Amino acid sequence: MQQPILVLVSVFLFSDQVKAQRFDKLLELKDQQAKVYYSNGHEQRALSIAARLDKAMAYNQGLTGFKPVVTMLILSAADWGSYTKFPVYGMPHYNDDRTLIVAVEDNAFWKSFVPPLEQLPEELREPVKKNYGLQDGSLSMQAFFDLLAIHELGHAFHMQAGLTMQRKWMGELFVNILLHTYIAENEPEQLPALTLFPKMVVARGTKGFQYTSLKEIEERYDEIGQKHPQNYGWYQCRWHAAAATIYNAGGKQLLIKLWDALKEQKEILNEKTLATFLEARVDKTVAGLMRDWEDGITR
Repeated sequence: MQQPILVLVSVFLFSDQVKAQRFDKLLELKDQQAKVYYSNGHEQRALSIAARLDKAMAYNQGLTGFKPVVTMLILSAADWGSYTKFPVYGMPHYNDDRTLIVAVEDNAFWKSFVPPLEQLPEELREPVKKNYGLQDGSLSMQAFFDLLAIHELGHAFHMQAGLTMQRKWMGELFVNILLHTYIAENEPEQLPALTLFPKMVVARGTKGFQYTSLKEIEERYDEIGQKHPQNYGWYQCRWHAAAATIYNAGGKQLLIKLWDALKEQKEILNEKTLATFLEARVDKTVAGLMRDWEDGITR
């Protein structure tokens, strides 16, 4: 019996050595619930992002009874290509179901969502300037994108807990509900930064977007995310808006109901059955996302 134990010990030691080599260009933050590595020169931003992730980890564990294992890399543009093959700097994502990649610097992807203020509905202009404005008068979406680490953390929860998400878009809706629930319950002062950005993007309509249906995002998820990032961002903003509606309908209890329903339902359901299941097990607002998707598209 001793030899297999020695082999296992050797494997774990080797894995630790490989991990250390993988992140050898980065600095490590100690005493975090997740393993956190960051690009040199960005300690304060890394501390801020990691502190929020720790709080969200503990809160979500309290709701779901589950805690995932996560390693987060907080990367500069210069380090991005060394640790991920994902082509869009600034798009939060996983390299695998445990390694979360986020950007530490403002970037072209985030800035691509900044509209001319005159193109926004009048009721959004002043709130957008208040929540996303910089001292030089320009706008930055960093306040919104910094919150997306919690969105990505949600993926670790459902992937590692083995939930059957039914649809790729359901996986995204779920983590947006989780994000909105955490912010509303723990950092309500951040709700404007979380909710204004989606309203702003959706208000601009879908002109220039090739894909707008749930069927298309289901069938072309990777293609849209990697080759059409603004189009993908529009989908995410629709899901963010839906998450706010769902939370407002029933608070954190709806997140718990959705978690339990997706955990128990292992068989993949067809469209009609899925909508009925979501309405019966969770809430009509969740089923409404499917039934009313096309009605909510502004052309």
